[in-house]
Amino acid sequence: MDLIQIIILALIQGFTEFLPISSSAHLILAPYVFGYADQGLAFDLAVHLGTLLAVVLYFRHEVIAMLHDWFVSLAPGGKPTPNSRLGWAIILATIPVMVVGVLIKDLVEHQLRAPQVIAATTILIGLLLWWADYQSKRNRHIGSMNLKDALFIGVAQAIALIPGTSRSGITMAAALILGYTREAASRFSFLLSIPTILASVIWVGKDLFISEEAVHWGDLGLGILLSFVAAYTTIHFFLRFIERIGMAPFAIYRLFLGAVILGFLYL
Repeated sequence: MDLIQIIILALIQGFTEFLPISSSAHLILAPYVFGYADQGLAFDLAVHLGTLLAVVLYFRHEVIAMLHDWFVSLAPGGKPTPNSRLGWAIILATIPVMVVGVLIKDLVEHQLRAPQVIAATTILIGLLLWWADYQSKRNRHIGSMNLKDALFIGVAQAIALIPGTSRSGITMAAALILGYTREAASRFSFLLSIPTILASVIWVGKDLFISEEAVHWGDLGLGILLSFVAAYTTIHFFLRFIERIGMAPFAIYRLFLGAVILGFLYL
């Protein structure tokens, strides 16, 4: 990989992982747009690791408090707290994507990576995101998250295994449908990404460990650093402005991107 390719792909992953516009779609489409060869398993692992480090660092206080209260609640006589309940909600919401991911792994990695699929999911989820934001009462906060809501959001997250869907986009849309504020929907989506991305890194790392692919550690290190900086910046500004700007700009971008893809395919 040349330096420009590393920078472009790492920034794409970092900026799009937590925006509701689908990082997988952009990474799959990047080689078509820029004429690059596939970046390989190791680099995919590196840039996902960078985004994982970013979300863990950004939410470090919430994560520590949640883990502490969750473990305390497991002890004899331990009482549930809002943090421990949030921990259980994240665990429950993670299960569907784990199960479905194992069942349809080959389908996702091969048949569903087609530009036609990405165009369709980009447009459809864009419409869903706009509708969810428009109709949402937006009067619920993350402290009211219950297991029923978590399961609903978790099932939605499993759908995001289809390239172009956007894990953050569909989980935010699901939370908005349930009446959560934009900030609460985004925050839960970001926290939910931690076990999801961690599982993905472990899964891809397992394949990398048994593969014979050459590892270029300098490329990987730069990819981790750039995706980390881009993801951390994205999380900060997204949470700061999402209540004001809403989901409409992202829905419009998705519709535009889907139309462009269809144009390249059929015009």
